[in-house]
Amino acid sequence: MIQISVVVPVFNEEESLPELTQWISRVMTQHGFSYEVILINDGSTDRSWEVIQNLSKNNKFLRGLNFTRNYGKSAALDAGFRRAEGEVVITMDADLQDSPDEIPELYEMVKGGLDVVSGWKKERHDPISKTIPSKFFNGVTRWISGIQLHDFNCGLKAYRNKVVKNITIYGEMHRYIPLLAKWNGFPKIGEKVVQHQARKYGYSKFGLERFLNGFLDLISVSFVHRYKKKPMHFFGTLGTLSFLSGFLITCWLIFEKVYGLSRGVKVREIVDQPLFFLALVAIVVGVQLFVTGFIAELMTSSNSKEAEYKIDDEINFDF
Repeated sequence: MIQISVVVPVFNEEESLPELTQWISRVMTQHGFSYEVILINDGSTDRSWEVIQNLSKNNKFLRGLNFTRNYGKSAALDAGFRRAEGEVVITMDADLQDSPDEIPELYEMVKGGLDVVSGWKKERHDPISKTIPSKFFNGVTRWISGIQLHDFNCGLKAYRNKVVKNITIYGEMHRYIPLLAKWNGFPKIGEKVVQHQARKYGYSKFGLERFLNGFLDLISVSFVHRYKKKPMHFFGTLGTLSFLSGFLITCWLIFEKVYGLSRGVKVREIVDQPLFFLALVAIVVGVQLFVTGFIAELMTSSNSKEAEYKIDDEINFDF
């Protein structure tokens, strides 16, 4: 049985890969772990895949996966999770800013009973343009998710194998794996302060737009979790409110017209009042929302999600 699977998404990191794999191997050998390293080349435009192929020839513990194009970090992690065989799955970035020396303690924390352990880069070697937005983003995420982690964006995390086999990540949902784990029945989530290395090679692949995307993803994952199995609860509620408001407005206009005529008071025609058209729109929208809810229920009951990436090449090994 493999004790540890190290899953590493790779995008244009040809310079750091030799040093990273040597560092991981050194840590694993020192602590006597049985392990595997899964490097997922996410459509790199440099020599990253060639480097991975060369490294695998001299390292029997290394596995490689090459995407046909850049699908994003979430897709890379999902592919690695599907292939991970270790009791504990460690994720880390390929840029050497995450230290493999943290792996033994992360492993022990998971084996001690936690489902997920998230790294916390308490002291960061990043410019202020990244640290301030990151603190704001993490604060909002804590508030919405209810999970008290300081650093949702940290790539260095550890999971029980059962956790990664029971979640599916896509889009840009990798930031919210602890949240997905909790919602899928794995609530034991811990945190560990980890060392953050200064970038040694290349440049950051993430810009400020990731924080905006992060908030949109948080809204999306919250909505999907709450209404994925019961979409009619969302669309039906909105449809009911819209239909009833339109119906009540129409009833009031009719009552006002009839009451006015019975008292000999001249009242505008119903169709001459803008409020009538507003009520008509509300009724139509309400019906449409109901229909949307029914269709969503049908899709929920019959649709299964497929992986959103394609594999070009793969390196495997046998123990």
